[in-house]
Amino acid sequence: MRETYSQPLARDAMAYVLAGGRGSRLKELTDNRAKPAVYFGGKSRIIDFALSNAINSGIRRIGVATQYKAHSLIRHMQRAWNFMRPERNESFDILPASQRVSEDHWYEGTADAVFQNIDIIASYAPKYMVILAGDHIYKMDYELMLRQHVDSGADVTIGCLVVPRMEATGFGVMAVDKHDTITDFIEKPADPPGIPGNEEMALASMGIYVFETKFLFQMLQEDADDPNSSRDFGNDIIPKIVKNGKAVAHRFTNSCIRAAEEIEEYWRDVGTIDAYFEANLDLTDTVPKLNMYDRDWPIWTDQIIAAPAKFVHDEDGRRGMAISSLISQDCIVSGAIARRSLLFTGVKMGSFSSCEEAVILPYCNIGRGARLSRVILDSGVRIPEGLVVGEDPELDARRFRRSESGVCLITKRMIDRLA
Repeated sequence: MRETYSQPLARDAMAYVLAGGRGSRLKELTDNRAKPAVYFGGKSRIIDFALSNAINSGIRRIGVATQYKAHSLIRHMQRAWNFMRPERNESFDILPASQRVSEDHWYEGTADAVFQNIDIIASYAPKYMVILAGDHIYKMDYELMLRQHVDSGADVTIGCLVVPRMEATGFGVMAVDKHDTITDFIEKPADPPGIPGNEEMALASMGIYVFETKFLFQMLQEDADDPNSSRDFGNDIIPKIVKNGKAVAHRFTNSCIRAAEEIEEYWRDVGTIDAYFEANLDLTDTVPKLNMYDRDWPIWTDQIIAAPAKFVHDEDGRRGMAISSLISQDCIVSGAIARRSLLFTGVKMGSFSSCEEAVILPYCNIGRGARLSRVILDSGVRIPEGLVVGEDPELDARRFRRSESGVCLITKRMIDRLA
């Protein structure tokens, strides 16, 4: 018999976001910032999705563990997420790898990043812990996952995606029975197990875990006492629970948030240049796969005070225009044209310039007459007048970072080398 809840379980939960990773496959985009701090969608950062999901789900206790080059991430969270109020029993803790255990002991793994902060978590006394990765793009109601966790009597509930079996080789993969009880958990298997009744599909871990807090603390202490552990949820904690306790899979389809016009369950790991580029361009579609206009499930972020976007000049060949594009505040498109592009805050386009399929991060300046296609410009880049990118693959590869699918990542250092 399912329990009838007198209040949302999220009120008794704490969300703990693991945001310490570099994301090295994003190359120069993460030279100076952690992957969760990378800009996304015209005005947001990647971490805003996990944090917004937590807030929208009703969770009011949040901790974020940071490690790699965390300054821009911490600064963003201080500016964008400082509205939590202790007098409303709300909290938002930024938890750098602060060597709480010893002078030279940084976070050694995902489990250790929680273990080192047990005293802070315990001071809030949450009944449930929702462990989240801070580097994925999706909308999800964690309250529904919490309810499944309680109803099933699981020791851990793991969020999962249904994916084609041979596309699951880069994930942690779950073998399950017909009730979605996990019988095996394998990290990045060469031959992933299929789903009962649908053997061509597999259940891939989203890096989302729900525990009762008391049980989680017990598991983390046992893990910390094990000299052979790698201090990781996927490699150590989860397999141990699968073997000795009860682990249950929670399918993303059961808690995915979709606006009326969204036709698919949208989840993206934007961990490569090509994946990051395509996920941003998804937002420019007439009916986008991910609806950022959904007022019922907003993506919270830093609300920068800036002027509206402006388009100027209306002459043949020199007309300020944007087609199938997202243009953020403080942008000026001056006698230029943007097609299927995202212009983040403060971008300036000079006369006779153009960009097509471009992701242009904040405060870039595109010089007069420049032509850019299939590019990502890192923040603050100044494109020289007349520069052409996207028309000569060999030249592009010599000057910039060019991906397998022909996307050019351009940074300030790369532009400086052209001088």
